[in-house]
Amino acid sequence: MQTQTEKQTGTQWLAVLDEEARGLVAAVDARPDARRLLEGTLGAAGYIHYLIQTYHYARWSTPILAEAGHRLNRLGRHPELAALLIQKGEEERGHDRWLLSDLKNLGCSEEQVEAAARSPAVEAYTGWNFFTSRAGVPTAVLGTAYVLEYLSQTRAGVWAERLKAVSTIPNIHKSVTFLRSHGALDGDHVAEMQRIFERLTDPEDQEAILFSARVARSVYPRIFREDGATRHPLTR
Repeated sequence: MQTQTEKQTGTQWLAVLDEEARGLVAAVDARPDARRLLEGTLGAAGYIHYLIQTYHYARWSTPILAEAGHRLNRLGRHPELAALLIQKGEEERGHDRWLLSDLKNLGCSEEQVEAAARSPAVEAYTGWNFFTSRAGVPTAVLGTAYVLEYLSQTRAGVWAERLKAVSTIPNIHKSVTFLRSHGALDGDHVAEMQRIFERLTDPEDQEAILFSARVARSVYPRIFREDGATRHPLTR
């Protein structure tokens, strides 16, 4: 049970949040395609699948985050967190265009990407975060944002460099804009969120953020292909 001091300082729940973030990294690393990403040996089909699935959730990041922030304002709660959510929505704006550019350099048109099948993991991810922003506890979206930005900080830049170094995918040097940019940006974002979370003492919001972090840890790794998948990523 949390003591009053722990609730005020946030030490206990923030430690659990960091455990969820590290757990997401470990769960991603355990996926065969993500392991190949880390080694730089992932082939074109696996990388295209990853970018397409990422596009189909990243395109909704700005409206999900902004809607959660504006709803907090309407509820008259946590103006600092509302501002953070709206700010983060703006920071995510245009990242889907990086993905489309990378995919175009890999030979995938925007029309093909739009028509490609969404994985159940993407549907679950976007569905959960739209629910929390529109009807659940809106601060919950920050749990998703935190663990994904922690993942980007620790893996995105490394993935980009390894893919370029091994260079098994044609035109790969022009196709890592999304990874390279996220790896460079998200370290500062994680530190900023930690500073703001230290002042959050409301148990309902703490639990909502932790629960969304757990959902992301469970769902996000499954945007990667199952091991041995042979279907082309642009087919339904």
